[in-house]
Amino acid sequence: MNVSSRPASRAEVLAACAAAVTVVLWASAFVSIRSAGTAYSPGALALGRLLAGALTLGAICLVRRVGPPPRSAWRGILISGLLWFGFYMVALNWGEQQVDAGTAALVVNVGPILIALLGARLLGDSVPPRLLAGMAVSFAGAVTVGLSMSGSGGSSVLGVVLCLLAAVAYAAGVVAQKPALSSASPLQVTTYGCLVGAVACLPFAGQLVRDAADAPLSATLNMVYLGVFPTALAFTTWAYALARTTAGRMGATTYAVPALVVLMSWLALGEVPGPLTLAGGALCLAGVAVSRSRSRTAKAVAPPRTTEEPRPDRARDSA
Repeated sequence: MNVSSRPASRAEVLAACAAAVTVVLWASAFVSIRSAGTAYSPGALALGRLLAGALTLGAICLVRRVGPPPRSAWRGILISGLLWFGFYMVALNWGEQQVDAGTAALVVNVGPILIALLGARLLGDSVPPRLLAGMAVSFAGAVTVGLSMSGSGGSSVLGVVLCLLAAVAYAAGVVAQKPALSSASPLQVTTYGCLVGAVACLPFAGQLVRDAADAPLSATLNMVYLGVFPTALAFTTWAYALARTTAGRMGATTYAVPALVVLMSWLALGEVPGPLTLAGGALCLAGVAVSRSRSRTAKAVAPPRTTEEPRPDRARDSA
């Protein structure tokens, strides 16, 4: 029994590491967006980021000789590509130009809560009390961080609506992506989802060309960074972890992003956080810890793993 539990433990560790990589890279994206967003319009920035991500992922697929995903996975890939890779990025870039940080934190961070609710409704995921409690704590922390870092800027109705639509698109995209991972590898789901998002954003191609001609090199490099790391790499590690846990628990994990943004802004931009910001960051991390934990009762009643349990194929694990 001890021997049979080792592969499961290793898989859980790898999934946790993949989720951590995703969270760190997504947090770094906020710092890069500040630079690129001053020179690129919301649609152009989304398209440039997706093109850089698609080229990176395409090159990896060629090197590893990864073919297209099976037909059964295409529905989830198309929905997540259109909603999450495409619509979400444009709406979020645009919305955050219209509202202050506190309002954005309040509205956008509804996303993980929607993921848990949609996952329970459409995927049959369980929503244990610890998950709900942890998400409530993290949501309060995310709003606290946003409010404490807000400037004197106001909020428009358009900005609030855009942030809300971005949160809904994010949640729907994640829930649609989960079933696709049962028949396609994380690399396949991410690559073709990114391609779908890039195609959906092609109407912004002219704006991208015009913005790139006038943008400083630092802004363009930040846009490329967004495509290679927070998109190509982080979305792949996200898919890897999502294939091995519930959508609700993965969504709750992203509440660590605001806390990491505070730390990165402090180190990279010299923005020293105040006591309220630090308290909010601590709440975010505490909530994630609670949501990812399991009760002693659940551990006690969990069925023992046997050597007869089917394992995912090597192609999916290696992707």
